[in-house]
Amino acid sequence: MDVAELSQLIESYGKDVYGFCFKLTRNKHQADDLYQETFLRTTELCHKIDNAQNPKGFIIAIAAKTWKNQMRKYSWRHRIAKMISFQDDLHNEPQMIETNTPEGSTLKNELYTIVDTASASLNDKLKIPLYMYYTAELSVDEIALVLKVPTGTVKSRLYKARKMIKEYMEENGYERF
Repeated sequence: MDVAELSQLIESYGKDVYGFCFKLTRNKHQADDLYQETFLRTTELCHKIDNAQNPKGFIIAIAAKTWKNQMRKYSWRHRIAKMISFQDDLHNEPQMIETNTPEGSTLKNELYTIVDTASASLNDKLKIPLYMYYTAELSVDEIALVLKVPTGTVKSRLYKARKMIKEYMEENGYERF
C-alpha cells in the first residue's frame, strides 16, 4: 500500500474513525491523540490492509485496541500515582441534532445528552460494539470480525447495551418513544 492509497483511506474513513474515537474518549484532545495514534499504527500495518475486506473495520479495530491499551496503561499508572485530568471540552460536543423550533431542539438535545451519558457509563465490552454499530456504522458481521468474537456475542452485547440505556432512561423519567 502506497502513500496515495493510505491518503485515500484517511479521506474515506477519517470522519467515521474520528467520531468513533471521540465517542470512546469523550474529550476532544484525547480523541485527537487517539485518532493520530490510530492512523500512525495504520501506516505501520498498511501491508495487512486488504481493500476488498473492509478496511474501515480494520482501522476501527486498530482504534479500539489502541484505546484499550491506553486505558490499561492509565489504570496501571493510576494505581501507582493518581492523575487528575483537565476536561474543558466535555460539554462542547458537536451537536448532531437540528430542528426548526427552539423547544424541539432543546428536547432533542436533552434526550441526546441522556442517551450519551447512559452509553458512556457502559463498560467497554458493551460500549465498543455499540459505538462501532451506531457511530462507525459497521454491520454486526463486521464488528464480529474486528473484535474476533462470534456474531451472536456482538448481537448479545448490543442487546444488553440497548437494554441498559433503556433502563437508564426510564429511571430518569423518559418512557418509550
